[in-house]
Amino acid sequence: QVQLVESGGGSVQAGGSLRLSCAVSGYTYRRVNFGWFRQAPGKEREGVARIYTGGGITEYADSVKGRFAISQDNAKNTVDLQLNSLKPEDTAMYFCAADGYSDTSIIRDLRPENFPYWGQGTQVTVSS
Repeated sequence: QVQLVESGGGSVQAGGSLRLSCAVSGYTYRRVNFGWFRQAPGKEREGVARIYTGGGITEYADSVKGRFAISQDNAKNTVDLQLNSLKPEDTAMYFCAADGYSDTSIIRDLRPENFPYWGQGTQVTVSS
């Protein structure tokens, strides 16, 4: 069973950085999709970044392009999200998600409905 556990959230000042990590366990996979999403109070969950492990193909929301970077660490079996140049509007609960396949040739769009497996989330708070 797919299990995802996020860590690395915290409180930083605007302009600061954080590195979020998603520990993946419970299944083996080859070419799959992982995503990072966020949800602020009173707002809908939005896609932040997606990585397709069949070649490391990435996709980012326009609001984070050039500031955030998603990566996969095979040795640690994690999917990480580096957050740089943080802004107060980046404040949200950040969630890791997986499409749950063991091997797929399909690169998923960065939409919540494409990712049936979710972690519990980690809070990021950016103060001005």
